[in-house]
Amino acid sequence: MDAKTLRVLEFNKIINMLKQYAVSDMGKAIAEKLQPSTDINEIKTNQKETSEAVSMILKKGSLGLGGLRFVEEYIKRVNIGGVLNIGELIHIGDFLRVSRRAKDYAKSESKNDSFPTIEPYFNSIETVNDLEREIERCIPSPTEIADDASRALKEIRRSIKIANDGIKEKLNSIIHSNSYKNMLQEAVITIRNERYCVPIKQEYKNSFAGLIHDQSATGATVFIEPISVVQLNNKIKELHNREKNEIERILALLSGKVAENAETIMSNACVLSHIDFVFAKGELSIKMNGTEPVFNTKGYVNIKKARHPLLDSSTVVPTDIYIGKKFNTLLITGPNTGGKTVSLKTLGLFTLMGQSGLHISAFDNSELAVFDNVFADIGDEQSIEQSLSTFSSHMTNIVKILDNITPDSLVLLDELGAGTDPTEGAALAIAIIKYLHALGARTAVTTHYSELKVFALSTEGVENASCEFDVETLRPTYKLLIGVPGKSNAFAISQRLGLPEYIINEAKDVLSHEDLRFEDVITDLEISRKSLIIEQEKAEEYRKEAQRLRSEAQNQRNKLEAQRERIIREANEKARAIISDAKDESDSIIKEMRKLQREGAASKALEEQRARLKDKMNKAESRIKAKAVSYKVPDKLVKGDRVKIHSLNQSGIVSIPPNKNGDVTIKAGIMTVTVNIKDLSLDTSEEQLTYAPKKFANNIAKKKRSNISAEVDLRGMLALEAIDKLDKYLDDAYLAGVSPVTIIHGKGTGALRKAVHEYLRTNPRVKGYRLGQYGEGEAGVTVVELR
Repeated sequence: MDAKTLRVLEFNKIINMLKQYAVSDMGKAIAEKLQPSTDINEIKTNQKETSEAVSMILKKGSLGLGGLRFVEEYIKRVNIGGVLNIGELIHIGDFLRVSRRAKDYAKSESKNDSFPTIEPYFNSIETVNDLEREIERCIPSPTEIADDASRALKEIRRSIKIANDGIKEKLNSIIHSNSYKNMLQEAVITIRNERYCVPIKQEYKNSFAGLIHDQSATGATVFIEPISVVQLNNKIKELHNREKNEIERILALLSGKVAENAETIMSNACVLSHIDFVFAKGELSIKMNGTEPVFNTKGYVNIKKARHPLLDSSTVVPTDIYIGKKFNTLLITGPNTGGKTVSLKTLGLFTLMGQSGLHISAFDNSELAVFDNVFADIGDEQSIEQSLSTFSSHMTNIVKILDNITPDSLVLLDELGAGTDPTEGAALAIAIIKYLHALGARTAVTTHYSELKVFALSTEGVENASCEFDVETLRPTYKLLIGVPGKSNAFAISQRLGLPEYIINEAKDVLSHEDLRFEDVITDLEISRKSLIIEQEKAEEYRKEAQRLRSEAQNQRNKLEAQRERIIREANEKARAIISDAKDESDSIIKEMRKLQREGAASKALEEQRARLKDKMNKAESRIKAKAVSYKVPDKLVKGDRVKIHSLNQSGIVSIPPNKNGDVTIKAGIMTVTVNIKDLSLDTSEEQLTYAPKKFANNIAKKKRSNISAEVDLRGMLALEAIDKLDKYLDDAYLAGVSPVTIIHGKGTGALRKAVHEYLRTNPRVKGYRLGQYGEGEAGVTVVELR
């Protein structure tokens, strides 16, 4: 890619943002060298890496790579027989621990978790657990070797402790002895030249038997090693030398084990560096709400709701940019500071970011093309040192662009032809645009020249665009309007700022009739565009409302159908239970009768038992028949007829007569159901018609009221899952007459609360809702009042 373009489009600032999310120096180094690719397969792979890193971060949290260090120098040294010190071995141990944790991080917690692009990186990591544990066992801190690092070291340190205790015991007897009380400057034990000593007054130095090792700055005190502890001090010094040699042996042994695993460690270092870089891309994407663009090789760009990543995300205005399908040249006009240059930079920067494997801050499924190069001439390039004016510097840059451009390039030209005579500048601009257009390169140009607007209107494949400007507030809206040429608004702005009207009219007289007519056409186009946008927004609202109503109707129908099937199933189960009870009773009576017969009981008793059995069977038969009363299917039904729905044991009124399939829509109390005419009969009972639905509804409400809770807990659920549960709960609460109810969604990021409130806003059963107050759960709950 053109180096100047990377600088002009501020790609280096994106790289700096990326480096901030890399943990290791190796990851930062990879980010520093990142360049756009022109291979679409490589680009797609890099984009998939970023997308999978984002998914893993959102599902599992950030990948902790703290302790990932540059270990190549350590490996080089051990490979030639060098010995690592304590700190360097700790770094190796940290690296091995990071390798193990990274491998554990990638283990799937669910069968649905699949990351085919970056999982191979994690799988290629080889853990060296034995070496990691050995380093951790031998080196507990950066300043010491553990006593248990070896048996010899443990024994040496035990001997040192015993010798030290012996010396202190003898020295304590000296400093507390009355014989030496007058000789001692202080009753303390001190160390000089790694030997235990006592402080003796200068005048007694010849009277105290021992070796002088030091004296105070004033000379009043000399530090003498008593002759009685010289041998023990010698022994301690010898033990310390042995300790030092043993530590060096342990470090050499550990360094040797590092050398044995050098190839694995270097392989892991390479893999972890790339993983660090990939997850830095993922963290950057999350930071700027990025999405993966869709790439093509046809030169088609369609960026939806683009937000320049270097602008404040809370104030930047999203804009749509597209080029390459119906036109390959875009001319952007409009007032200064209106967003023309930002639109150019956004288009160029998104192309560079996308081809580098980075996500872009735009809506899902935005499309980018793979360009072999991106050329940009943006900003004031005048140079006093090179004696170049603004026009000359721009033209020098454009000449270089024209020398290197291909049909697969993207060209961005800001204020083309500016800095010279307007007539000549406009002519040059048109000629350059014609050349680029004929070549087939994708070109976006900003300009103030009206001649270029006319050129775009009259040339196929060239499209006008403008940055919207609000004359009422004298402020740009920063929205890019493709298809509408920009209006200068100079007269309107001047009038709003107080310029006398007669001066403005004089200026209008200076303009030709064609210029005024062209500006009027632009004004008419702007009015038409705004009217069209309003109508489109209304149409979209109506479409969404119709879709919502259709969805609600379908859900209601599904619920009623499920309720109908449940009622039929329960009726059948009750009928089978009646038959089973009757059979059990009859079996019991028959057994008793046979027993009486065997025992020779009187015939009167037998008759009584037979009568009782017959009575039981008659009652069971009548109850079964009550469940299957025969009825006459009506030949014809019209709207308003009263009918009985036998499968539901309900009465209702025909709302829609039978269709060709015999399906009838019936209003039964609070329900509207569709059933087949074969399930219906005419109902002449006025009392049943008015009473049954009410009784049915009351029974349902009574049953619901006994089971329904006044709160529902949605914490830990995904938005879609939570809304499904909430929808069923509100249905039950509505039927049961329970209100108000409490929805527990937790605080967290607020995403679940937002989804719940959006659902409640469109639910017809909801009268109102509010966040919980103090003692109710505050922002973690929503209290809902039902109609």
